[in-house]
This record gives sequence, C-alpha cells and structure tokens, in this order.
Amino acid sequence: MPMNNATLPGGPMSGLVASAVEYMMDAGQRSVLFLDVMRRRGDQYREHVAQTAPHVLQYAAELIVDGRKLDEPVNYVLVRIIPPKDVEIDMDRRPFIVVDPRAGHGPGIGGFKADSEIGVAMKAGHPCYFIGFLPEPMPGQTIERIARAEALFIEKVISRHPDADGKPCVIGNCQAGWAVMILASLRPELFGPVIVAGAPLAYWAGVHGKYPMRYSGGLLGGSWLTALTSDLGAGKFDGAWLVQNFEGQNPSNTLWTKQYNVYSKVDTEANRYLEFERWWGGHVNLNAEEIQFIVDELFVGNNLAAGRIKMSDGQPVDLRNIRSPILVFCSKGDNITPPQQALGWILDLYADVDEIRAYGQTIVYTVHESVGHLGIFVSGGIAKKEHAEFSSNIDLIDVLPPGLYEATFEAKDADTTSADMVVGQWVMHCEARTLDDIRAMGGNSPEDERRFATAARVSEMNLAAYKKFMQPWIKSMVTPQMAESMRKMHPLRMQYEAFSDANPLMKTVETAAEKVREQRKPTASDNPFVAFQETMSKQIVSALDKWRDSQEALSEALFLSVYGSPALQAAVGIDPQSTPSRKPEMSAQHRARLEARMAELKSQIGNGGLREAAVRGLLYVGSVRGMVDERSLEALRRVRRIDSGPRLTVAQFKAMVREQFFMLLLDQDAALAAIPKLLPQNADERRAGFAAIQDVLSASAAISGEAAMRLKRIGELFSVDTAGIPGRTSDVVPFDPQAKAS
Repeated sequence: MPMNNATLPGGPMSGLVASAVEYMMDAGQRSVLFLDVMRRRGDQYREHVAQTAPHVLQYAAELIVDGRKLDEPVNYVLVRIIPPKDVEIDMDRRPFIVVDPRAGHGPGIGGFKADSEIGVAMKAGHPCYFIGFLPEPMPGQTIERIARAEALFIEKVISRHPDADGKPCVIGNCQAGWAVMILASLRPELFGPVIVAGAPLAYWAGVHGKYPMRYSGGLLGGSWLTALTSDLGAGKFDGAWLVQNFEGQNPSNTLWTKQYNVYSKVDTEANRYLEFERWWGGHVNLNAEEIQFIVDELFVGNNLAAGRIKMSDGQPVDLRNIRSPILVFCSKGDNITPPQQALGWILDLYADVDEIRAYGQTIVYTVHESVGHLGIFVSGGIAKKEHAEFSSNIDLIDVLPPGLYEATFEAKDADTTSADMVVGQWVMHCEARTLDDIRAMGGNSPEDERRFATAARVSEMNLAAYKKFMQPWIKSMVTPQMAESMRKMHPLRMQYEAFSDANPLMKTVETAAEKVREQRKPTASDNPFVAFQETMSKQIVSALDKWRDSQEALSEALFLSVYGSPALQAAVGIDPQSTPSRKPEMSAQHRARLEARMAELKSQIGNGGLREAAVRGLLYVGSVRGMVDERSLEALRRVRRIDSGPRLTVAQFKAMVREQFFMLLLDQDAALAAIPKLLPQNADERRAGFAAIQDVLSASAAISGEAAMRLKRIGELFSVDTAGIPGRTSDVVPFDPQAKAS
C-alpha cells in the first residue's frame, strides 16, 4: 500500500514534529526562567524598600543637605554627584541640578543610566547635583515647605560655586517640573535656565480623541476621592495609587507586553527588566496636604497658569515672574503629559510673543515625535541627543533674546557648515515661533473650557460635602496600624511580594531555574511555532489596545456629555453662554516698571562701546533669519573678546544682549543711527568688530539675501569696506525679530 510523504521519516510532518518538540522544550525552560526573574524581582523589591534611602542613581553621591534637619523639615535631600574617573568637571561652569519627580515612584530616574540627564551634563563639564527624597514624608510637610527647602538647596549650590559662569541650570522631570516652575516664579534670582521635561503645566489642555487622563478628575467626581484615600491612609497618600493610574493608561503594556518581552527574550532581557522594575516598584508616600494641593490646585483646578495659587504669606504664583530661559521638552507619544499640557500654559498667560518679551522671558520648546513619557527621562537615545544638546548649549539658550523659540535638531554630516564648531552628532537650532505655532497643535474650545470649569466646581462641592459629612467619621475609625496594613495589601505591592522568597513555593523555582540554565537549549529563530507565538502576542496586544480605545472613547463621551450640560453648568454657577478667559492681566506695578524700563533704554541708546555696537549690529542682521544655532555660540564668544575691556560673564553678556535687542525693538532708526558714536576711532578695531559679526553670521549659513543687505548697512555704519557684500542698503526692511516665524 503506498504511503503519504507526510508519514515518511524525514518528511514534512517529521520536521514539524521536531520543531514542536524543540519549541515545547524551549517554552518550558523559558517559563521556569521567567518565574525565576519574577522571584528575583520580588526579592529585589523587598531589599529596595527596606533601605532608608532607596534610589536608582547609577552614580556615587555625597550628601550636602539633609532636609529632615532643617527648621521646617522635609523628606528631601541635596546630594553632589561624584563624577566618574574618566569625566573632567570644570568648576567654573554653571552647575546642573536635577530635581526628581515625586509621583509615586522613588528617586533616581534622572540618573538611572550612564546616558542620562546627569550623565550628559557631566560629560559637558558641568558640576551636577541631585535633589531626591525619602519614602516617608515628614510630619506637617506641605508643597510650600518643600519649595522653601529646595530654595535653600539651590542657595547652597550657588554658594559652592561663587565663580561659576551663570546661575544653576535646574531640570524638573514630570511632577518636579511644575514644582521647579513654582519656585522659579517665587525666587527668580536663584535660577539659571530651567528645563522642564514631560511636565504637566496646563492640566485641562488636550484634543478630542486623545489623552483621556485629563478627564479622570471629573469622572471620579473630583478630589473627594483623594481626601478619602488619604484618610484611609491615616493622613498619608499611598503613591502606589498614582503608579496604578499610570499603568492604567497602557493596559496592553501593563498586562502583557512588559512581561511577554521578558518571557520571549529571557536569556538576554532579564537584567534590563529588573533594573527598571527596581525603580518602578519603589513606591513612596505623600502627606494628605501635599496630594490634596496637587489635585485641587493643579490636576482638577488647573490654577497654576491662571495665577490663582497663593502661598501662605499671600504671594501669588505667577509664572510670568520667571526671568531665566524656560526650556520645555515634551513628546507627541507621551499620553501622560501631551504637548498641549506641556505648552498650553503659554497660551493661558500671553496674548502674543510681544507680551512674552514685555516680561523679559525666553521660552524654548521642543516636541519629540514618538517617545513615551518615561522615555523622556530614561531613554539613552534621548539623553544622547536632546539632553546632550541642551547641556552642551545651555549658554546659547541663556543668551537668546526674549521671545518664543522651537529647538530643532539636524544630524551632522560631511556637508554641515562649520562642522568643527558642532559638539556631538547633532546641530541644535533655535527658531523663532509665534503662539499660532502652539495653537496649531490643537487645544480646547470655549465649550471644553466650560466643561472643565464645571468639573472643577463640582469637585469643590463634593469635597466640601465629604469633609463635612464623612471625613470626621472615617478619621475616627482608621488607625495607623490599619493604614499600614492597607498599604501592604495594595495590589501593586502584592504582585512583588507573592513572587518573592517570602512565598515558600518560590524556593523550588530557584532550584529548577539553576538546573534549566545548565541544560538550556533555546529554539531556532526560524521555528514556525516561535512565529505563531509572536502572532498570538500581537493579537493579544491588539485586543487590549482596542479595549483601551473603547474605554477611552466612552470616558470622553461621558465627560463631554455630563459636564457639557447647560443645566449642570448653570447649577454650579458657570454661564453656559460665556467664553471663559483664564488669562491673568498684567499688573499695574509691572506695567509701570515696564514703561520706566522702556524710557530708560531709550535714553541709553547712545551709551556703550564696540561690544554694544557689535551686538546691536549682529541682532539687527541676524533677526531676519529668525534662527540661531549652536555653531553661532563658538563664534559669538569672539564678540565677548573683541576689545581690551574686562571679560564679561554669561550673565553680563546676557544683560547686554537683551538691552540691545530691546533698543532695536523700541526705536530701530535711533539705535542704528547711534552705532557710529559707539565705535572707537581706531579703524583696525572697527574692522575687527565687523569681522566678528561676519564670523557669527557665517558660522551656520552663507550670508545672502536680506541678511546680506542688512550686513552691508552695518558695515557702512562701522565705516568699513562693504564692496564684497551683495545688495543695496535701500532695500533693507525694518527690524522684525519674528520675520521668519511670521
């Protein structure tokens, strides 16, 4: 009887059976090794939380100030990062201070890897400091008390670097971003450039169909649930609840992808997974007063940009008081802090770019296309590109004239102009922008603003009702022992404990894993069952993503419907026909100071020397481009050295640049006409000054078009030969610092 080829030894069926046997052996071994990774994760968690000051910093550190010993104690500390042996620090360069977010996890994310915010700052030669925190808050600790402590920390850093070429650059990640912005508005004299990375500042902002986390406060009835959770914690809010909120934003990763990635690559992925989980599982507590402030004033109330937050002494928090450059780093792939929430505060505070300038502010933003929230702080690629460029060019950012800019990055290649002036593999450009560029990213309609305002009112009413009718009863029932038991029983903590050696069954897993490693036989990558496994994983991810999308769509529809009800709006005191405006008006005091400063600058147009004339000419010519990049920084240093006067510090040079910028803005004709009066009689010195202007302008691109015509006019004012410069000075258009952006 003839036989089918599938039944013959060595036939297709035989190969499939062999592949199946190979895959089953591999899958069984991977399962044991995966369980052992979970066991190691649990033991690592127990060791980590048992420490007095757990953190995930990859650098040695020296304690400088312990906040627990201050007159108003807090659980924050200031440490100096000790640089590795192969890193050389220039103590005259401005220090960097990284402030870690206290959003449920423990400290250290800013120095989680060698390629990190701290790492790239040290490679650029800057001394680095780190502000972290301990797991337990101090009694009576509030957000305001923390701000005062952090001000003392920054003062301490400044005192340790009296000869530094600029005030410290302070980096605030995520929740630390708004904390740094609040402090910078209250104590602007302490700060150099401020970098806020993935930091929510405009909490209502967003677009329909995306970023549903902003609806959570309204859907839960407001902040009464926050107060209840704190009361059940005997006055402490368990940060694990915040972490659980983050995990809920991406259920496919939380429930499947993160674990599957370890299971499918258990031979290579375990250490990276365990390293991250050490930080992710290090939950910390907040005092009830701290979290209630955060939820009421920021998340639900959205009062930060509106200027409605006041300190205990009555001082308002007005972000327009910040005098240092503000660099905002956000991403379209960040569903925790989308670009609208990172940048919407600018639209809330200012009518246009001229108003930004009227407050003397410089705002630079950059928007990544895809990186997620944690990737902004954790990704080595981001550290090597964006954070490295920020660190290397922080002086460039500090001397930018007031206005709004977008930082963009261009890969360096063989065709890059003045490539020798570029540090690293990227060229950073700062391009002038207008508020319309931010509006183009999308935002709320007046109807949406009314909905969120209604949700905030409902939150206030529900919280008042809870405090009056339920809070006394709950507080009388909950003891510290009960609260601690509930914290230990939190699902996120239990998942670590259940797989640790505290579970006697996991001892057998450790023994089995040791035997598996001795006999490990990974399957071939072309095994058809591996391909089937990958297909099934993708289907699971797709199903979970679709479930998430449907839940998010339902949440959005429910929020828009409930809080869009004219009846509800009217009932809580919101006019259903109004067009809400949250923009705080310019104070009479600031307007008076501004007018006095304008008059002072106009009176000083004829004062100065070669430096002032060169900077004035450079600003006049360069403004037509609407862009400056890092190559200009090296050339710009020559302008600081073009005469025999004392060398200017960055702060002094910055002040001079701003003065010359505003003089051109206030009275261009008079400012240009005064240039010959500022110049020395010596022709060689004038030629050197003009050559410095040409060097700066040509460092990034050839001088042509309108820029060339303006340069020719400046050359005539400097009384130097301009025959080689194309164009006619009669064709020059008026000074406009937004020429390109418009």
